[in-house]
Amino acid sequence: MLYAQAGARTAGATGESTRGQACGPRRTIAESVAAVVTPTSLPPCRRGERTAGRSEVDWAARVLARQADDFLEAEHRQALAGAVEALQAVSPDLAQVEPKLIRVLERASGLKELRFETEPAGSARQVQSMLDAKGRIVGWFSWEAERPATAMMNRLLPLAASIAAGLIGFAALAMWQLGRLGFQLARSEQHAQKLESQDTLTGLPSHNHFFEVLDRALARRQADETLAFAVLDLDGFDEVNDALGYAGGDEVLGEMGKRLAHSLCAGATIGRLGSDEFALLIDDVDQDEALAAAEALGKSLARPFWINQVVQVSVSMGVTMAPRDGTTRDELTRRADLALRTAKRRRRGSIVAFRGEMEAEFHERRFLKREVARALATNAFDLHYQPIVSAEGGLMRGVEALLRWDHAARGFVPPSVFVPVAEQGGLIDELGEFALRRAISDAARWSDLYVSVNVSPVQMRNRAFIDVVSSILNETGFEPSRLVLEMTESMLIDNPVETTARLKELRALGVRLALDDFGSGYSSLSYLQKLPFDKLKIDRSFVWALDQSANGGVIVQAIVALGRALGMAVVVEGVETEEQRVLLRLAGCNEMQGYLFAKPAPRDAIDRLLEHARSSLRVAQKQIKSLPARGGSTLRSASAAS
Repeated sequence: MLYAQAGARTAGATGESTRGQACGPRRTIAESVAAVVTPTSLPPCRRGERTAGRSEVDWAARVLARQADDFLEAEHRQALAGAVEALQAVSPDLAQVEPKLIRVLERASGLKELRFETEPAGSARQVQSMLDAKGRIVGWFSWEAERPATAMMNRLLPLAASIAAGLIGFAALAMWQLGRLGFQLARSEQHAQKLESQDTLTGLPSHNHFFEVLDRALARRQADETLAFAVLDLDGFDEVNDALGYAGGDEVLGEMGKRLAHSLCAGATIGRLGSDEFALLIDDVDQDEALAAAEALGKSLARPFWINQVVQVSVSMGVTMAPRDGTTRDELTRRADLALRTAKRRRRGSIVAFRGEMEAEFHERRFLKREVARALATNAFDLHYQPIVSAEGGLMRGVEALLRWDHAARGFVPPSVFVPVAEQGGLIDELGEFALRRAISDAARWSDLYVSVNVSPVQMRNRAFIDVVSSILNETGFEPSRLVLEMTESMLIDNPVETTARLKELRALGVRLALDDFGSGYSSLSYLQKLPFDKLKIDRSFVWALDQSANGGVIVQAIVALGRALGMAVVVEGVETEEQRVLLRLAGCNEMQGYLFAKPAPRDAIDRLLEHARSSLRVAQKQIKSLPARGGSTLRSASAAS
């Protein structure tokens, strides 16, 4: 029997028979979906829906859902047609379908609410005709249309649209963020390149960039060309940081960078190497021109800065010339550093050109530094003591402790050589503590004498020095008033406020203070008024001048008068002749020391000297007692007259 589809509401409006559907090859849902992937395979009405403005995703989803539902409906129709054919095969004259039979067909076909009617259903139900053996329609099957895929898609599409919109927004945001990050990365790369080539604080070429410029200049230098390389170091910049703080110090450096950049001569490059260190390169100049350019920079920086207060800064420089002092970066920088060290040892603001002997001096200082450290570790240092006598009567009042070093290979090494090395090498605190402990220990046997110990300016800058003195006095029980600490005027120049505080702390311990080599350096009457010194020691240069001119004696008398006016005792050193002793006594000096009285000697020699003096005194006392009473009065009168 043949069955045909009917009505516009049937699944397929093509006029094909139901039998043809039943007999044709069946396809899976996946195959049916694949068959409609291309839009050209769709019916014209569905392509029109796409042109109505749906998005590509919406349109494709709906197409797939409809195709799936169409395939499912075709399967149900095919199952119904197969079930009816099976019934007609049993009952060829079947014209009516009983309700029980309809339920069987409903379960067999999977259709929902299947009915059999003699007239087509007028509702929205799906219909399919049933034909008899002669091809006449004997009735109509109808059922509720089910399109699950379309229904699900209608429910999911709003959510999918929201998700799609979110994804699109996220993608747009991600693209914008990527673009922004790309821009920031480009700016960061530019900033990194700038940081690599420019110092951010001063605006000058950075350490690496400057040496790149130096390397290129050395590489392109012709055989007959010279160039100058100099290292600049700010003098006492730590004091600026202490006074203004690090932020103020940075501000000073920024102003210095501007001033240096504006003071450069033609063909010059200046860069910042470190915190307070700069480097200068000048192409095609001789040494005189290089030194003149360096001096101009020094004068420029010497002008005061105003950073909420007046700030004065000086700069020391070491200058080298290529090819005379080297043809490579390492040679020039090393020798410029040696020249700079020499400049720093001279005075602030010095400019020094490299000389060949500086290298030998550098190696000598390195050797001495190693040897001083070894001598400290092996207790190779010793102390000698030079007596200090009273100007009236010549009695010994005290001793000055003097460091001595007898090197195994070089013999006697004077303090003027190894003390500066210890100061520069960071060993002076240890060396000074050794001298202080040893001097106090030795002086403990000389109960009638005081001991005078020299103190380095480097020691005074260290706050721990006060604690060291206090600790040694407490440990030994030594009378503080018998300890005299000598220091030079140079200590007062670096930081007078801090130095004053240190001196007052020492005085609070009970020790006495002496200003050594007065008149040879930066003598200042204001210092003498403010600082708590007990003694003034006149420099030996004024003693030597006594034999040369009358002015020497006048200066000594002025110093003595100044000391007395300020309540200070006056000690003179370097007395070598009887004439000098008499003149200095007449000038009013209180105490003297020098080769005329005794040379520096070990403690055992001081013991013998004291014992000899005591023996001489005992002999003299016996002689006086043995004289007649009448002669004694005459002797006392003569003694008083002398």
